[in-house]
Amino acid sequence: MSAPAPLIVTALFGRQDQAWFDVLRRAHYPPGRNLLDAHLTLFHHLPPSAGEELKQRLSGETRGIRAPRARVTGLMSLGGGVAYRIEAPELDAIRERLSDAFAGMLMPQDAGRWRPHVTVQNKVTPSLAKVVLGALSRDFRSREVEIAGLASWWYRGGPWEAHSRHMFA
Repeated sequence: MSAPAPLIVTALFGRQDQAWFDVLRRAHYPPGRNLLDAHLTLFHHLPPSAGEELKQRLSGETRGIRAPRARVTGLMSLGGGVAYRIEAPELDAIRERLSDAFAGMLMPQDAGRWRPHVTVQNKVTPSLAKVVLGALSRDFRSREVEIAGLASWWYRGGPWEAHSRHMFA
């Protein structure tokens, strides 16, 4: 195993929904910058020292627990990209509990208001992002998505390295 690195926490989608988001991401993300599958980030940066406690807390939030309901409710502009907005009140509650548990360790980005979303385009010109936002908006239909679990990842600058996976019942 490599040296410790910051930890990222994400929600895991069910297979079909993951495939749907990945197709959109591959279609719209600049290929040279698309190092990851589509993802829903709960926390962008926890210190490596939180690793074991994080595993325990994620396990406690998922083991024997029914998966939270989630819905794609719209699109959002990221300026230089486009994302799908996710509404998931039960996932919001899980994130709030984790946020309270790790409050002293959170970076400003994670300590502020959470806007759950899945980025399908980023790091493009605002004009290209606007075109893609318009095109995706025309065909948009709200839909349920499956949240299958929670995961944590080591961030080492490139593709993420798995730290732990915790599946809902």
